[in-house]
Amino acid sequence: MSDSKSTDLIHHPYQAPGDFESPVVPVCKGSTVYFPNMAALRQRQWVDKSAYTYGLHGTPTTFTLEARLATLEGAAHVLLAPSGLSAITVVNMGLLKAGDTLLLPDNVYNPSKDFARHEMAAWGIGHRLYDAMQPESLAQALDETVKLVWLEAPGSVTLEFPDLPALVRTVREKAPQAVIALDNTWGAGLAFDAFALGQGLGVDVTIHALTKYPSGGGDVLMGSVACRDTALYEKLAWTHSRLGLGVGANDVELVLRNLPSLPLRYAAQDAAARRIAAWAQAQPQVVRVLHPALPDSPGHAHWAALCRAAAGLLTLEMDPRFSAAQVDAFVDGLQRFRIGWSWGGPVSLAVPYQGGAMRKLGSPYRGTLVRLCIGLEAVDDLIADLAAGLARLDAR
Repeated sequence: MSDSKSTDLIHHPYQAPGDFESPVVPVCKGSTVYFPNMAALRQRQWVDKSAYTYGLHGTPTTFTLEARLATLEGAAHVLLAPSGLSAITVVNMGLLKAGDTLLLPDNVYNPSKDFARHEMAAWGIGHRLYDAMQPESLAQALDETVKLVWLEAPGSVTLEFPDLPALVRTVREKAPQAVIALDNTWGAGLAFDAFALGQGLGVDVTIHALTKYPSGGGDVLMGSVACRDTALYEKLAWTHSRLGLGVGANDVELVLRNLPSLPLRYAAQDAAARRIAAWAQAQPQVVRVLHPALPDSPGHAHWAALCRAAAGLLTLEMDPRFSAAQVDAFVDGLQRFRIGWSWGGPVSLAVPYQGGAMRKLGSPYRGTLVRLCIGLEAVDDLIADLAAGLARLDAR
């Protein structure tokens, strides 16, 4: 023992027994990772997750979440990112260079468009939009410069469900050099199998905003990138490393804690959303309900052919006789739906959008759209709240 208590405390030799096991994955924190000797320092590598080198490259906690997410997505490799959008960014930056072209569906998550318009354009990377509901639109946009094609199922806010196998087949036939990436946040690894769409078809990469269903609490920001091909994974992993992306161990703990209940929560929110969607179809203030499980929702046949579930989102297209201000007042008056971005948590959310301004290739939506994100409240309470709000809207 030294004369300094601080030295004794810092270099204390005690190591707890290693045979502790409980349902909870231990939270391992650390930027510095100790090596037992120089030979270990020289030999260890992190990219194959066989060892630990630095906290940014993974700990037992993050490796465990990545392994479980790989099982959820049907992938072989997973990387964690600070948000869903940062996961998208890893894919874009890892696979594209100046002179390349990126293809995005017109109904993609809007921040993806913004990133393409601004940062990627400044780096000399072009982009084009295509109509995801028309495979021929995708075919016309493909050429030898296209190196990455994004898919989204269903479309952001408007929830059109594309013919995913047809889109994948189109890219494989006309632009075999292109990587196909899918935003699988809505599907959550549960609604359909992104890497096995049937007929030998599958995407190359998925991203998942773990902020939504895997977190489940509305209190974590995190994303993931998943793939099956090892060479593709290593390419993305090195980009991930060079960008210096990391996630907090306590946030990883929260996702790990909630992951086992994901299928139960997803099923409950799916069932609630279907019931609310069916009810909303009969309301005179609503001209259309967008929800893939509804027979008249765009792409329903594609959803029915591929999917086992339909998540907890639906969008109401309000009658055009109601102004945007009136629809805002309708949303303001709801008591069980809070106003806020994101979804997948226990609290139901409502947000209005201007449907006509959302698409660059033309929009069929005439009225204001209201996206409803169904939480875990009693469905009867949510329907009563919406009914009261629509009655107030009519009274105005």
